[in-house]
Formats: sequence, structure tokens, C-alpha cells
Amino acid sequence: MPDRIPERWVLASASPRRQRLIQLLGHPVEVLRVSIDETPEPDEDPGSCAARLALAKAVAGARLAPDALILAADTVVDLDGRILGKPENVQEARAMLQALRGRPHAVHTAVALYLPRRDEHLLEVATTGVWMRPYTEEEIEAYLATGDPLDKAGAYAIQHPEFRPAQGVEGCYAAVVGLPLCHLARALRRWGWSPPEDLPARCQSILEQSCFVYPEILAGGGYGRHPGDLGAP
Repeated sequence: MPDRIPERWVLASASPRRQRLIQLLGHPVEVLRVSIDETPEPDEDPGSCAARLALAKAVAGARLAPDALILAADTVVDLDGRILGKPENVQEARAMLQALRGRPHAVHTAVALYLPRRDEHLLEVATTGVWMRPYTEEEIEAYLATGDPLDKAGAYAIQHPEFRPAQGVEGCYAAVVGLPLCHLARALRRWGWSPPEDLPARCQSILEQSCFVYPEILAGGGYGRHPGDLGAP
């Protein structure tokens, strides 16, 4: 286990949502864009896919910053075991939103920490249940017209201020946005870094969501149902 982690931290992600959330850790973080093949492997479990891709992004970031602590994440939408990645076009995005409508699914977000100088890594996977509301075809078309679905796993952003596709969640809301901060914090803690005591409050404030699961997550366990501000499904 490392004596100390480097002062230089690098987030291997182009996602503005992850960049915004990671600032809540209170440690300076540089941003590097990395590109990897995100194609799922044949018959790959969705959670395992998220973990593999998060670590691959971290390794890719290490090539650009070998002296840093590399942080990376990947989000996979899981509909009955079928992986819904980022849609390639509007037609695919429409089909995903129609398939998700009025149904529950799982969102797996993996976070990876990688120390290139020691070739050591840590992985955390947050799995959150999401219940979609029965939005209309007109709402789908209006959302597609914004262009927002095209760079999102499953073709949606749970926090979109107009569309607001979900009516309930079970687990970590931040994981669905793209970065489960408490999972990341407990991984950093395993390498000797102490997260800010008010991190859960910071997360709830920026996402404008109440959270009842962070004590269990930070304690290293699982978590129960979290209807939060979205309402029960």
C-alpha cells in the first residue's frame, strides 16, 4: 500500500459532470481527455464492463501523466442485463428512451484509481436502481431536439432540468450523474487520504438532492432504497 499518494491528481475524463463533482473533494484536479474503445465484450456483465472501462481509462491517462494519481470513471446503463451505451445517432437515442420508459433499470458507475509509479489500482462500483416515469413521445422528441442524449449512456441525463426522466432512485444519485463521490472517497481513504467531513453535504447541495445512503457507503457497506427528492416509483 502506498506511503502517500502524489499531490498531482488527474481526472481522465471529458465529462463536465464528473469534472464538476470531483471538485467537491477539495483537492486540485487536472483534466485530461482520453480515448479508449468502449465496446462491451461478448456476454460481458454490465457492472464488470463499467469496471473494465474505468480502469482502461485510468491506464490511458497514466500514459499522459505517469507521475500523477489517475482517477477515472465509466457509467453503464443496464436494462434487463442489456448494456445501453452512448447512442450513435438520434434514432438509437429515441429507441433507448422508448425502451426505458416507465420501467426500472440499473446504472453501474465504476471509479478507478491508478498509481502508475507502483502499477497499483483500486476499483469501486456503485449500482443504482432507477425507475423511469411514463414520459410521452412528445417529451422524447423535445429532449432529442436538445442534443443532450447523444453523449449520455442510455441516452439520458437524470438531472436534466426540463426532461427529468426518472421518478425514483435506489442508491447513489451521484452515480447516475456520473461520479459516486462517496465510493471515490472511501477508495481514496484506503490509500491514506481523508475526504472532507462535509463531502456528503457538498454533494447534496450541488445536485439538489437529499441523500440517505452515504453513511452506509462511507462505512464500506451497501445501501438501502433512496427515494430522495424524485418520489417513490
